[in-house]
Amino acid sequence: MYEHVKLEYADRIATVTLNRPEKLNAFVGHMRRDLAEALEQAGSDAEVRVVVVTGAGRAFCAGADVEYMAELMRREDADEFARLLGAGRRVVHAMRQMTKPVIASVNGAAYGAGFNLALACDLRVAAASATFSQSFVKVGLHPDWGGSYFIPRALPSNLACEMFFLGDAIDAQRAFQLGLVNRVHADAELAAETRKLAERLRDAPPQAIAAAKHAVYMSDAASLDRMLQYETEAQLQCFESRDARARVRAFLERRSTGATKQR
Repeated sequence: MYEHVKLEYADRIATVTLNRPEKLNAFVGHMRRDLAEALEQAGSDAEVRVVVVTGAGRAFCAGADVEYMAELMRREDADEFARLLGAGRRVVHAMRQMTKPVIASVNGAAYGAGFNLALACDLRVAAASATFSQSFVKVGLHPDWGGSYFIPRALPSNLACEMFFLGDAIDAQRAFQLGLVNRVHADAELAAETRKLAERLRDAPPQAIAAAKHAVYMSDAASLDRMLQYETEAQLQCFESRDARARVRAFLERRSTGATKQR
């Protein structure tokens, strides 16, 4: 359906793959728009429970294609550049606004917009060989795709400044130590471990997951009183759901069975 983006479905899990491996999945042309459309399609599909974002080949995403950027500069095409920025915002909104959990499976380099694409996902698992960089400064540009929002909330200001000012790459283990990724796996195990995590989320209660996701991002700007109010509203909705009733019954049955075995 898309030139450089693949959208695949299997067992209620949607996988969105950046598919320009010969250029380390760097964004070019309509690729940002296509990624946004693929995410919006997966997010609106009632059968989908989880979305995974990854890259083809040996990289997650190297950010913007610098050659393409140079061509826009040569043409002095600021309008097209603004459209690209708008498409990036659309991608971030698509992931943050969908009710389903989104996993970044970072299989290699995640630079610039690629790093921030991963940060916009709800969970991040990385291959041991993955590297991360806020590389915008190396080409004289400012972070986009939400980087100036995500990084200062994840790191102390001095570390955020270092990332933005220098653009140095960090490896997956350092990213894990900083809390920027949830898990690091051997390269050969990344796909299987991502699948295991996606299956756990797929089998979790969707209403509870959706409410918790909304709460996490809502809390950035909400007061404690507002969060307490939201918790009450969300809890009541979950309490009245068939899924919660079934899981409570299953929990009590397992406990009862365990007690019987102990006797």
